[in-house]
Amino acid sequence: MNSKHIIPLALLLILIFSGCNQKSDKKAGGKSLIQLEETVIVPVDTLAYQKKLIALANGDTTGFWPNHLRTYPIDGAILPFKRIVAYYGNLYSKKMGVLGEYPPKEVWKKLTVEMNAWKKADPATPVQPAIHYIAVVAQGIPMKDNTYCKRMPDAQIDSALAIAKMGNAIVFLDIQVAKSNLKHEVPLLEKYLKMPQVHLGIDPEFSMKDGGIPGHKIGNMDASDINFCSEYLAKLVKDNNLTPKILVVHRFTQGMIKNYQNIKLRPEVQIVMNMDGWGEPILKYSTYIRYIKREPVQFTGFKLFYKNDLKKAPNHLLTPTELMELKPQPIYIQYQ
Repeated sequence: MNSKHIIPLALLLILIFSGCNQKSDKKAGGKSLIQLEETVIVPVDTLAYQKKLIALANGDTTGFWPNHLRTYPIDGAILPFKRIVAYYGNLYSKKMGVLGEYPPKEVWKKLTVEMNAWKKADPATPVQPAIHYIAVVAQGIPMKDNTYCKRMPDAQIDSALAIAKMGNAIVFLDIQVAKSNLKHEVPLLEKYLKMPQVHLGIDPEFSMKDGGIPGHKIGNMDASDINFCSEYLAKLVKDNNLTPKILVVHRFTQGMIKNYQNIKLRPEVQIVMNMDGWGEPILKYSTYIRYIKREPVQFTGFKLFYKNDLKKAPNHLLTPTELMELKPQPIYIQYQ
């Protein structure tokens, strides 16, 4: 067992005598004991964590942010201590993002430029590079199993991991379930999700619960779908002594996420609600405010499209400096 997850005897006694459902805020040297999901007590540096969440709220006065100041992760959490800057796509397709448009060395050259821009805009927050790879791709045709989704072969996923390793990046494996479902698709990626550097993304846009064809209308997921992923990842973390996993959930409409208030937080998993819409700046800002800011879950993300965001002149790609003005500030940035 990893020693950083062992609870000292003195802390265990506090748990026993304080009761299974009681929360404690006893502080000593910047540490607190906080009861989390399923009565797990984890020693964390709450002062640093709270300070960063308050900074990310960026002076918000709506009452939505900072959010979940009493929900703390286990040791080794990336968020909110680092900002993730990710390149998104699929190696088979030039239309799905930069990962498929350029050879690996060019990908890293371009990603490094974006990382440096974020470091300049927010020197207080280190940048964590990421490769966000679509491992299950929604299709417009049934495929052999009638799920309308194509699962990438291991060789392609291995290539994405190799590209990430070039720059010490973490990896997100993204799932577009189409007419399949997360309970079937997530376990198929378990051997990768057990790796400490690999995290998960899910895309409700292509979750066709009504039986429709992907791409013909926008799909949706329920809080129960997100909770399944979170619980699954949490078990992997516990069973394999891993640091927290990150779960990115894409969103750009009201209907894409049902019952957001029922999404459960766990110390082993950090959830990012990622604003995935494209268009002119005013539209992107509006989408972020309406569906990400006003329906808070845990952390926020913002997606930038090198091509689609520029379709209407005189639009421009929003800059790190502009996005730092948001309340709250996104801690996950994705480029497609």
